Amino acid sequence: MSSITAPRSVATPLIALIICGCIIAAVTNGIRTSFGLLTLPMTADLGLTREAWGMAMAIQNLAWGIAQPFAGGLADRYGTAKVIIGGLLVYALGLTLMVVSPTGSMLNLTAGVITGVGIATSSFSIVMIAFGRSVPQEKRSLVFGVATAASSFGQFAFAPIGQAFISNFGWQSALIYAAAILALVIPLTFALRGRTERAAGQADLKFMEALSRAWGFGSYRLLVIGFFVCGFHLAFVNVHMPAYLVQCGLSPEVGSWAIAVIGLFNIVGSLAAGYLGGRLPKQLLLASIYFSRAVAIGLFVLFPVTEVSAYMFAAAMGLLWLSTVPLTAGLVTLFFGARYMGMLYGVAFFSHQLGSFVGVWLGGFVYDHTGSYSLVWYLGILLGLASAAIHLPIRELSAKSFQLKPA
Repeated sequence: MSSITAPRSVATPLIALIICGCIIAAVTNGIRTSFGLLTLPMTADLGLTREAWGMAMAIQNLAWGIAQPFAGGLADRYGTAKVIIGGLLVYALGLTLMVVSPTGSMLNLTAGVITGVGIATSSFSIVMIAFGRSVPQEKRSLVFGVATAASSFGQFAFAPIGQAFISNFGWQSALIYAAAILALVIPLTFALRGRTERAAGQADLKFMEALSRAWGFGSYRLLVIGFFVCGFHLAFVNVHMPAYLVQCGLSPEVGSWAIAVIGLFNIVGSLAAGYLGGRLPKQLLLASIYFSRAVAIGLFVLFPVTEVSAYMFAAAMGLLWLSTVPLTAGLVTLFFGARYMGMLYGVAFFSHQLGSFVGVWLGGFVYDHTGSYSLVWYLGILLGLASAAIHLPIRELSAKSFQLKPA
């Protein structure tokens, strides 16, 4: 299979590209996954309900999902570095404006729309486009796993750092410091410059034509639908679990360390998924991940919540956290080639973010109306089992509609 590389004039040594891309992925994801630590201080200081805060986070995930296909398409056509620079600036702007957003409506705009668009155009999904064009198909799952593991390391590193900033300087200063860190990584985007070129024998399609052909491919449809559940799980746990643990009588520090443990164990999970994805059927690995999540959630809600059980659950979920990403991205590039990875993985990621929207908002809604998160935990179990079943019929085949027809 032909590999797709950046034009020689903008070529970067692969190791430099991977290191710089991993740092960007770690910073952007680390900051994003720390938002759950803001739930209690911001709702208390601003007088917001849990549902209002959850709505802002839900809109962030939805804006991220809506913008992702377009961000991916722009990166495919005009280059990853340009898109990431713009995204980092928008991301930093959103964090800064959160400081001066005293109402839920303002947070919907700043923490929601602006920050969500910034994440879409600067996070690991765009970094993986640069990785995908630089390595052959058989190694892409592993490299995608490296990018995902770097994102997880950011979650591990930023959770305790973020909690320390909030505890010592207040949530407002913590957001300003995070915005400054985003600005500092802009020079690293130089290593990711370049765009993906069309491979020999591959059709050159416009956005809607490519999307139409892709959606007609049954395995892609199932992959997109199943990815909804991944977003539901991740967003609900990330945003609401710190507050849930406090409700169960544990300290806020336990919540921050639980998020950190998820990030730490996901480094192992992401690397393992990337490695195994090059050797075993990706769809079966994905089905196993979703089934295992359902089991982990079921055990967590079945037994009393203690500091030990919180960390055990965080470790289990960490192994399964973003391990879906290298496998999903690997299937997308197998189906359609690297030329359309940014756009068509972005469409799949939109489904993921729809799930995130529902998970974050529903968590706040259910808590405000019942005083408990139990219903959402149970729904997470059912969705995990459903997603496991959906992935079983997927086949690892290239979509013929994306190949040039003989003259």
